[in-house]
Amino acid sequence: MAQARKKTHSRKTGARKTNRRKTATGRSTTARKSTGRAVPKRWSQRVTRESDALDLKQGVFKLTSAKKIAASLKRSAEHSARRKSGAYRSALSMLTFYINRAGKTLPKTQRTRLERAKVELKRAFGRE
Repeated sequence: MAQARKKTHSRKTGARKTNRRKTATGRSTTARKSTGRAVPKRWSQRVTRESDALDLKQGVFKLTSAKKIAASLKRSAEHSARRKSGAYRSALSMLTFYINRAGKTLPKTQRTRLERAKVELKRAFGRE
């Protein structure tokens, strides 16, 4: 018969309270402490709110006209103190970011409007 190996390390046996909970799949996760503010559901929400790209007007991507969207993005880009690159680049990257993150859930009419807003943005910055 094989002899049982002697454990060379010791473990504290005191009951230790942890912040762990089980998920639906049975895996345990560490519970997050509340910081008093709402934690965004998706990382893209956090990026939109906290990134150093632009200070956007609320609901800018839901405007009804591609020209209005482009004008609002241009205004925000030119007046933003948070951006790190040029105004055109920041505005275009924020528009592209929104389109990409919406993915398949973005209605076709809104997607075409936002794609037209890219063209209008180029025109507004004289890049055409």
